[in-house]
Amino acid sequence: MPNREIPGPKSQALLEKKNKYVARGIAHGVPIFIERAEGACLTDVDGNEYIDFYGGIGVLNAGHCPPPVVQAIKEQADKLLHSCFMITMYEGFVSLAEKLAQITPGNYEKKTVLVNSGAESVESAVKIARAATKKSGLVALEMAFHGRTNLAMALTSKVKPYKYGFGPFAPEVYKLPSAYCYRCYYQASYPGCGLHCLEQFERFFAAEADPDGIAAVIAEPVQGEGGFIVPPPEFLPGVEKIARKHGILFIVDEVQTGFGRTGKMFASEHYGLEPDLMTMAKSLASGLPLSAVTGKSEIMDAPGPGGLGGTYAGNPLACAAALATIDYIERERLAERAAEIGAKVMERLRRLQEKYSLIGDVRGLGAMTAIELVQDRRTKEPAKKETAQVIEECARQGLIIIGAGVFGNVVRMLMPLVITDAELEQGLDILESALNKVEKARGTQVAR
Repeated sequence: MPNREIPGPKSQALLEKKNKYVARGIAHGVPIFIERAEGACLTDVDGNEYIDFYGGIGVLNAGHCPPPVVQAIKEQADKLLHSCFMITMYEGFVSLAEKLAQITPGNYEKKTVLVNSGAESVESAVKIARAATKKSGLVALEMAFHGRTNLAMALTSKVKPYKYGFGPFAPEVYKLPSAYCYRCYYQASYPGCGLHCLEQFERFFAAEADPDGIAAVIAEPVQGEGGFIVPPPEFLPGVEKIARKHGILFIVDEVQTGFGRTGKMFASEHYGLEPDLMTMAKSLASGLPLSAVTGKSEIMDAPGPGGLGGTYAGNPLACAAALATIDYIERERLAERAAEIGAKVMERLRRLQEKYSLIGDVRGLGAMTAIELVQDRRTKEPAKKETAQVIEECARQGLIIIGAGVFGNVVRMLMPLVITDAELEQGLDILESALNKVEKARGTQVAR
């Protein structure tokens, strides 16, 4: 696609209105306004077309406006928009809970609570864990992202923009180093490291917090906002084993990794995890606000009647969209397609890494892939400015892609799983063109 000046005149007019009427805290990555979208393609109000490599930040695994989901929403809208399940119930809520019990990992009886957002699912999971264990402490991992509400911010690692100026945060939240092998906390190298990050748990329980006071450990199977950090295969099973040993519940946050993204319906399946509680959102309902906590029935039943829920929780439209989305993901075998996409992307990214010294690390699981950009491969100094330049240049050439990482130097890819091979290759061509332009501007072309 040719370079274009963005924003166009219509987007510029809307941007001026946005700046006047929308709170400054609502940022934007690209200064354009989308008018319509289909599959893995976007069209803005000025008629500019883009390939989508960010998928609504992982919301659109089934693509933009998947026809069966749109149809399900239309049919539901004709019958019931809202009634509040806590007062007068409806079938969709129960049907979705049943479906989630069937498809989530773990061969045991399960129950579900539906809420509205990823952060709300995390908050709900913590409430359930505390009610079930009669304990209050929580352990999270560095580089984690669990949401923007007060407790979720306490569990989250990135200070700016998510936590800066918003404290104090919820107490009794502890952090342990994650398995970020590219930037190992212990300056060790996997696999010879002996997984010091797992060993730290026992030191922590001796030096910082009594495990008898810890309700739950929460972890993402792949750390999303933290930079698409894929842990070694032994790490999360090791965390789960430690939690079981100490009578601590294990919460897996699949908000971004769920519903086919990593090549399995849930990323937990790659590691053989059977969490006590699992949080889900994003691609659950193809963009309608909906999230869930699914877990062992006896744990889920710990809060009494009225202890969970919300006015809009499990809205009829969202439930209809979710049931249609899951059916579409299964029927179209999108988890398998994610594995295919991931293999193609990783192969291309590794070739780019050989060509461009900006790329310090390439990583991913299924179609959840990323490159970490550095000033120097030896020192691994983050290339934050160059990362922003790559993202901006991609947009000019017709590719929407976004960043991640606590250092702001990761380019992450969450393309809809319905993307065609031609669209995928075109998007990767644009990414390479942007990397080439930024690399030339800084005066280095030969990988060190």
